[in-house]
Amino acid sequence: MHQFEHPNQIKQNPNPWRALTLLCVSFFMVVTDSTSVYAALPSIEKSLEFSLGGPEWIIIIYMLVFAGLVLLGGRISDYFGRRRMFIIGVIAFTLSAMLCGFAWSGKALILARLLQGVSAAIMTPAALSIVINIFKNEKEKNKAIGIWGAMGGIGATGGLLIGGPTTEWLGWEWIFFINVPIGLIVLALAPILLKESNDRTITNFDIPGAMLITGFLLIIAYVITGIPEYGWKSNHTVLLFIGSILLLIAFIQVEKKAKEPLVPFRIFQSPILVGGNLLMLFAGMSVDGMLYIFTLFVQQLLGYTALQFGLTMTAMTVLSVLGVYVGQHIISRLGLQIVGISGMILLGTGMVLINILPVEQMEWMMLIALSIFGIGMGASFVVAQIAALSNVKDEDSGLASGIVETTFSVGGALGIAILASISQVFSGNPNLETITATGVNYAFNMVILFSILGVTITLLFFKRLRPT
Repeated sequence: MHQFEHPNQIKQNPNPWRALTLLCVSFFMVVTDSTSVYAALPSIEKSLEFSLGGPEWIIIIYMLVFAGLVLLGGRISDYFGRRRMFIIGVIAFTLSAMLCGFAWSGKALILARLLQGVSAAIMTPAALSIVINIFKNEKEKNKAIGIWGAMGGIGATGGLLIGGPTTEWLGWEWIFFINVPIGLIVLALAPILLKESNDRTITNFDIPGAMLITGFLLIIAYVITGIPEYGWKSNHTVLLFIGSILLLIAFIQVEKKAKEPLVPFRIFQSPILVGGNLLMLFAGMSVDGMLYIFTLFVQQLLGYTALQFGLTMTAMTVLSVLGVYVGQHIISRLGLQIVGISGMILLGTGMVLINILPVEQMEWMMLIALSIFGIGMGASFVVAQIAALSNVKDEDSGLASGIVETTFSVGGALGIAILASISQVFSGNPNLETITATGVNYAFNMVILFSILGVTITLLFFKRLRPT
């Protein structure tokens, strides 16, 4: 049998930087997979018939399952072995990627994406936990965590840029198939470069809490996306909404009584942490909701190819990096509030410009609007992340990091659900087979509303605070 180390005893990895490279490749694969889908959505919708939710559920189910299970996945990997669970996660992710590519219907693709979300929730926290444990020098550890975080941004950007050409030249199936050889390489090198480690002091896994919060998130998203078809007041909508609220109440009660809760509510005693997570929620709703509607808008209304969509997003993604770096420097001098307000205003301004542009001026003016949106995106995310991790005790740093990542995924999924529903209602089409200019305008108006709410949160919670 496999012999576990003594609690908290971690073997030093002989090549931690090589191990970090391997783990970053796996993280890049997970993040890229979540954003490369956007460019392929119209092609997927033409190829497959969707009877289980709309095409937006290809993204929503991945995000929400990941969000609901990632904290539990981290605890399981710490107990049963970080390398072991990482390898299990990579195997499951690679197999589910193959299933996605071979999907014969919309239902099959959505279910395969659900499996991808589960496997990502196992693989990602295990990989990050290994990163934290293989570096003993504090300076090297901080550098490694910084590289890991940067890989998330690079992966999200890369997914948007890779998705278009891959869909155009090889077909939408290859945005999933491309992960298979990468996954096989990671599997081959993991036993060589990674050492097993665990923490057997953990005595409880909050599985009921994880199931309840995941169920709540999936049902509330299903209610929102079903409104165009069933209506606000239908028995279908009302009963499912009541069911989702009951799940949320049950989750809160379970967390209060659990010996080791998934989310200890004491951590929300910090106003700046709460504000950071709320800002991340609305920033995620704005960005992912906009991306979903924008890809339908340019490919269905403006006649762009998937490749043209990918190239169009270059300005936004590149300048989002500028927003991050400039935002970080300004925060250290002027505090969180000014940068947070500026970031959310820029997000809203980008949407206003796109909404008022006549179609004949879309070609070049749209790039300006997307550039403004990109800078706002980077600034908003960096403020939200810093705030959500400020004034947190050392022993709660991993929990706080997991919560803000979960909040971002939830925000993205809810933003897509809300904007898809609004677009369907105002396009006069329950299935969103063809989006209209009116539907796009109303959806982008909702992004403007999200940005206003983000400004309000920044004013209420940050009050010129500097991060500590």
